[in-house]
Amino acid sequence: MATPRVFIIRHGETEWSLNGRHTGITELPLTSNGEKRIRATGQALVGDDRLIVPSQLTHIYVSPRKRAQETLELLNLGCRDGLPWKEQQLFEGQIIRTDAKVQIDDDIREWDYGDYEGLTSATIREQRSNNGEGPWDIWRDGCPGGESPGDVTKRLDRLIDDIRSRFHGRSTGNIEAESTPSDVLIVAHGHILRAFAMRWIKRELTEGVSLLLEAGGVGTLSYEHHNLDEPAILLGGAFMVDIGESAGRLK
Repeated sequence: MATPRVFIIRHGETEWSLNGRHTGITELPLTSNGEKRIRATGQALVGDDRLIVPSQLTHIYVSPRKRAQETLELLNLGCRDGLPWKEQQLFEGQIIRTDAKVQIDDDIREWDYGDYEGLTSATIREQRSNNGEGPWDIWRDGCPGGESPGDVTKRLDRLIDDIRSRFHGRSTGNIEAESTPSDVLIVAHGHILRAFAMRWIKRELTEGVSLLLEAGGVGTLSYEHHNLDEPAILLGGAFMVDIGESAGRLK
């Protein structure tokens, strides 16, 4: 029995992510290098014998920000229903690899940085020092004029409940053995995905988040013992392999 997973992918590199500026509501395209790295990620990690198997995806959530949507496009998942922001959904020769629906969801938008939008952490620390304020920790303090940890927790918990109730089953607390696809993919942003991982395992953001997710990085969340009551962060996952096919090759 395969345990359902949630793959989280941070959007590719932008000019602001490259120089450490906090990017919430600002729309920025991926850099040329960011595009290349996302294409490479898709080639390396997406496929029938890879970590992310398109045919096993049941749903895809993506941030409203264009940099996240561009990242999803470059992964080349081959969505049968296309992408909500694209006028031409299918083109000649396109390979359909998944029936998963793509949903633009505001609950997975980046943290609203408010007054800190576009600033680096060094600039924020300098401003706070000049104003007689103490050291800044987004997980504890949130952002003035933006969101608090409580605000972010509320919307992420809503999203997690949606995933578990719609796609991972909740009737008995145990994941039922089903042959239908059950993996979920989320394409979003650095702070919000790290916060998502913490809330997935029921940890408070104010405890501090010692997790890293580079631009274009991929993470995996799942459950221990096939049990919805035991959400976990999957530190390492094996690629999918057809056992029968592999055995045949060894003969």
